[in-house]
Amino acid sequence: MQLQAAIIIFVFFLTYVGMAAGRLPWLQVDRTGIALLGVIALLATESVTLDDLGTLIDTSTLVLLFALMIVSAQFLSSGFYDRCAQWLTGRRGGPAELLATTVAVCGGLGALLANDIVVFTMAPLLVVGARARGLDPRPFLLALACGTNAGSAATLIGNPQNILIGQIGNLSFHTFLAVGVVPSIVALFCVFGVIWLLWHDRIEGTVLAVTREGAEVPSHPYDRNQTIKGIAAMAALLIIFMTPLPRETGGLVIASLLLATRKFTSRTMIAAVDWPLLLLFVCLFAITGVLNTKTLLPSAIMSSLQGADSLAVLTPVTLLMSNVFGNVPSVILLMNVWSDPPQGALYALALLSSLAGNLLLVGSFSNLIVVEQGAAYGVRIGFAEYARAGVPITLLSMGFAVAWLAWTGWLPLWPGSATP
Repeated sequence: MQLQAAIIIFVFFLTYVGMAAGRLPWLQVDRTGIALLGVIALLATESVTLDDLGTLIDTSTLVLLFALMIVSAQFLSSGFYDRCAQWLTGRRGGPAELLATTVAVCGGLGALLANDIVVFTMAPLLVVGARARGLDPRPFLLALACGTNAGSAATLIGNPQNILIGQIGNLSFHTFLAVGVVPSIVALFCVFGVIWLLWHDRIEGTVLAVTREGAEVPSHPYDRNQTIKGIAAMAALLIIFMTPLPRETGGLVIASLLLATRKFTSRTMIAAVDWPLLLLFVCLFAITGVLNTKTLLPSAIMSSLQGADSLAVLTPVTLLMSNVFGNVPSVILLMNVWSDPPQGALYALALLSSLAGNLLLVGSFSNLIVVEQGAAYGVRIGFAEYARAGVPITLLSMGFAVAWLAWTGWLPLWPGSATP
């Protein structure tokens, strides 16, 4: 048993160190691939069986995440994202107005739709639109990444980690909206203010904006009826979230209705789902679940995090872990090793982990998608260039969020202090 525990701990550390590095040296293996290799190592060493894995995976979270991705795929196939990008970049007005509108629209989309699909689709469209107006696309890509992260902090369905926390903690949708909407709006103002401050004197007429060309941007013709169908599906899902009905079952029913259509093939809709992200969830559920059930490490981790149900401890832990491992792997780990966290701490974790993803390029998967999409279309954003905007945005927005959570009484500021 001691050897088995040692193997599990070793695989766990290798997996999370690999995800912190981003990919394995000299190999094109990303975070999902690293997590999958970790699960295979556990199976190969007989530290876990396939039957064990079935009990460790939170299927309700995966089903709900899949359903939300299908809803977002409906908007993608209907040309809704294309229409949003065309409306943004085709508006009259100066660069400041365009940047502000980009932040607002991307924040709104990030609050309600699967932000991985949003940024994957919107990034090339914003590049083309900015170039057509003689503007540097980089601040708009930064606005897309940071704006969707900030907007996703407003709701329980804004990003994968919020979905996970909401499902495991059985959190109330409208209660979280009351917790997160004000800090999310303030964060969007921070996104605009910081990016405009950094880019206002060099956003027009740069060489990069007008000379570098990339691949052809895929387009989706706008279909008004299919967009209305997506809006109806989103509205129905929100209604389900505000009732005692099972969220994952309701979401799956709505997804099935969207798949049963004469307009788009089910293969087209299913292909738009972020399968690597779902696989990452499965693998991390497995690795952290085995760690939690077959070793004593989780209790040691939590004993080292005494006072995690206070903002003074939870905030730096969330900020550090999110930007070392990424906010999704960090939340999965915390939710596995943290036994009986108070609901106030769960609301705070969802809000803070969403905002923490803006700090560095590796903090959120949506950040990496935006940068990769930008590079594919001739626009490069480096680690340092992202951090120049991400660090002040995160410190300002998380500072307000901490003050807001303490003032509204959701979580005490200091360990051992009573909640107001």
